[in-house]
Amino acid sequence: MFEKLLPYDAAYIILEAYVHYHHSFKRITKRAKIRFEHKDWHGIQADARTRLTLYRFSVGETTEKLKAFLGDQAYDKNVWREMKVMYYEEILNFNTKNIAETYFNSIFRHTHRGQVNVDEDLMFVHATSSYREFKSTIPIYHTFFVRPPLDHFVRQIFFYFTFDIPYENLDRDINYISEAIAETLNLENRSLRNARIEMLKSVFYRNKGAYLVGRIFLEDKYHPFVLPLLHGENGIYIDAALLTYNDVSSIFSYNRSYFLVDTDIASEMVDFLTSILPTKSMQELYNSIGFVKHGKTVLYRDILRFLEKSLDKFVIAPGIKGMVMIVFTLPTYNMVFKVVRDKFPPPKTVTEKIVKEKYELVSLHDRVGRMADSHFFQGISFDLDRFSDELLEELKNEAPSKIKIEGNKIEIKYCYIEKKMVPLNLFLEQANLKEAEEAINEYGKAIKQMAAVNIFPGDMLLKNFGVTRLKRVVFYDYDEIGFLTDYNFRRIPEPRDHYDEMSSEPWYSVGPDDVFPEEFPRFLIGRREIRDLFLKYHADLFDVDFWIERQKQLRSGEIVDVFPYRQRLRFKNKYSGNEVNEDNLFHL
Repeated sequence: MFEKLLPYDAAYIILEAYVHYHHSFKRITKRAKIRFEHKDWHGIQADARTRLTLYRFSVGETTEKLKAFLGDQAYDKNVWREMKVMYYEEILNFNTKNIAETYFNSIFRHTHRGQVNVDEDLMFVHATSSYREFKSTIPIYHTFFVRPPLDHFVRQIFFYFTFDIPYENLDRDINYISEAIAETLNLENRSLRNARIEMLKSVFYRNKGAYLVGRIFLEDKYHPFVLPLLHGENGIYIDAALLTYNDVSSIFSYNRSYFLVDTDIASEMVDFLTSILPTKSMQELYNSIGFVKHGKTVLYRDILRFLEKSLDKFVIAPGIKGMVMIVFTLPTYNMVFKVVRDKFPPPKTVTEKIVKEKYELVSLHDRVGRMADSHFFQGISFDLDRFSDELLEELKNEAPSKIKIEGNKIEIKYCYIEKKMVPLNLFLEQANLKEAEEAINEYGKAIKQMAAVNIFPGDMLLKNFGVTRLKRVVFYDYDEIGFLTDYNFRRIPEPRDHYDEMSSEPWYSVGPDDVFPEEFPRFLIGRREIRDLFLKYHADLFDVDFWIERQKQLRSGEIVDVFPYRQRLRFKNKYSGNEVNEDNLFHL
């Protein structure tokens, strides 16, 4: 009898832990509204970090409890096979069934760390049905039918989105929203038959912003409809109306922190978001609403599907080879794989442990749309014949401890997987002057916006930045990244005499954390015409005062405003009649 009870009780240990984790996840998420109403910006950022570490803590704690319960049967395949069946029977009608499957997988992997790789028989490797849990009986969105005058139905929306503080001037903002809809969607020349607005009932919170997320159905097509809300001195105001794919895509970018948004059926919210963001992967959307581990599961399943349907071989990624990472990709797949080398050549002084810590730092930090999100995978295997000879040689020579080859399989002990981008140095080689100017301006903005959230990239060479599909410049090389406030920004002292001036060595002391912004022009950008463009927009980055001023703001506890949408879309600019400077990155 004990043998029968063992897998049953073990399955329930995991199930109870999952339910507790999920409720804790929701509790943290739900209090974002209160944080927003009280302008507790530090609190909302702390909650975002806590929610990210919650999963890891829960899995670690549950694994130890389970191993103690199972004893010497903790690695018995028959026990785990029965556990999986019993667990699945219990979650079959869960509204978060797929998230619960991912939790079970995490426990299995954590228990068998270093012993067993992915096992389709004992884990939920493939989706057990579709990716959807089930459809709710009550819609997750409010519906408003579009009839003139526009301001009438726009007003109805705000009956459903109330806060414990007043709106600053709702009549004004409703007029702005109505004008933006009419202008952007050209309503005068469109049929309004069956036209409607559908707004998700859940509010999306991140940093200082709250977002009402919806879609406009017009002439058999969905259009995005997102309203960013800010909490100002006189109450809440609607800052903009985002009505195009590109503007809304930036809000949900994989380079941004995850939203705090309460949802009961994650897959149904992902369905809704897919209707307005059709080119976003499902993995990205699960990440964006906070289900990061399930996003990782979805990504892994997507990689397996791609490999089944393609003949692509893994090859070394284009660009200058990194000193720390071996980067490879599948030519027609939109992700890159990064494996840490066993040894780093001079002048690199970091260790493998430090590299992992840097990636961890980025995963928990506000990425402000300028740092690539990445997933950490352990013990994943591929067919050996899917690897090019050049890549295999590189892995064998430079990272032998990270791979294991048995028969026709290669196991990668751990790697980071990120979205594929065009390295900025390669982009600039092919760009015309206008494209180069936009990209190099974006490059400077990326450095400044990272500085605004207390991040100094360390190695700011062009090859460490990538250009996204929307031509946004993003940083992706983290081995020298650090907190801006930890550095000592200095001016180069004047030479004392002619010998100092002619010396090839510094005539002044240089500490390990000293940074001399005056030196940036010498090594950041080689091509003169590109360097001149950079100076046109961002010469202040070469001035020590810029960096010291940022440090003062950060040390005072100020959270600088960095908008995830264009300045000209803000109502205060759009309807002011004044020319808008898109390089005004920060302050309200």
